[in-house]
Amino acid sequence: MPLSTRTLNRTLLARQHLLERSTLTTAQMCDHLIGLQAQDVPPPFIGLWSRIADFDPATVSAGLEDRSLVRITLMRGTIHLVTPADALRIAPHIQPELEKVPSRKGFNFGAMVGLDLDEVRAHGEEILGDEPMSAADLRVEAAARYPDRDPGPVVQTWLYQLPVLQTPPRGRWRDNSRPVWSRVQPWLGAPLDTSYPVSELILRYLRAFGPASTMDMQTWSRLPAMKQAVADLGERVRTYTDERGRTLYDAADLDLADPDLPAPVRLLGWYDNAVLSHQDRARILADPEVPVQRAATSVAPVLVDGFTAGVYKVFVKAGVARLRISPARTWTKTEAAQVESEAAALLAFLEPESEPRVEILEPGADLRP
Repeated sequence: MPLSTRTLNRTLLARQHLLERSTLTTAQMCDHLIGLQAQDVPPPFIGLWSRIADFDPATVSAGLEDRSLVRITLMRGTIHLVTPADALRIAPHIQPELEKVPSRKGFNFGAMVGLDLDEVRAHGEEILGDEPMSAADLRVEAAARYPDRDPGPVVQTWLYQLPVLQTPPRGRWRDNSRPVWSRVQPWLGAPLDTSYPVSELILRYLRAFGPASTMDMQTWSRLPAMKQAVADLGERVRTYTDERGRTLYDAADLDLADPDLPAPVRLLGWYDNAVLSHQDRARILADPEVPVQRAATSVAPVLVDGFTAGVYKVFVKAGVARLRISPARTWTKTEAAQVESEAAALLAFLEPESEPRVEILEPGADLRP
């Protein structure tokens, strides 16, 4: 029998620790999820708060300071909060794809056309040595070496060409400092691990996001040869079929969740991987044709009965924190009460010094005050 969308939904939520909050530590959760999207500072904190019971944001700040957690460009070319082990073993798979970006037509509107990218890389390796360097200082160095070019694209090229990560203070709790960059090996005191098989990475993906198709795996990782990675796993994976007849793969030792399990309201961070990590997002998007990320920044999904049922955004001004919610449909009184309760708890976590206000708007309403 094909797997229903609801079975896929509940299985995803269970593996994402979104059906009930977990007792895993911050580092253990990062390891299980293969990182949390972290190109902005708040989302990984919201993601962890939504998944871990009594989550303490200081654990992330402390982890970044003692280097037991790092912020590094990985899957889909985006910053992820991961453990050092994952930084060292996933980066070698991602880095070749990142290094192709500056040579593509249209990169920064042709800003690097005419430059020898090998020479650009050599300059980057010379400049970004063993000590962290701010983006501003990198721009100064880029302007000195390429005075006839916009320094911004030159710095971006270095950050794609070299295995780098972001160092504190950016990424600590409520610290949105400008990025400071370091080469991976000096910061972590270890070389990249080139022995880690892609197949092992995909098996971990299935444990956190499965069952999934090879297109889902590719959407999550942006890596090629997913069919070969699955083949390499052999009997460690089993196959299912979804309602559209597509083949889904899963870790052979994992069970599927009961589709009738209740799913509590959850407010995720923007760019949460639970929403972004499948080519077919019907398992979590109530209406796959409606994008959960709108043009406005920091707009994030609300899950009701396990599916996206609206979006929210926090506005802070003059000592008042307003969490405004735009439902995608009309909610029942019970659903609205549950959303309001979870939203109030999140607002108390994010803005404890501000006067809290949760505002549930009319379906489809503009979030802006």
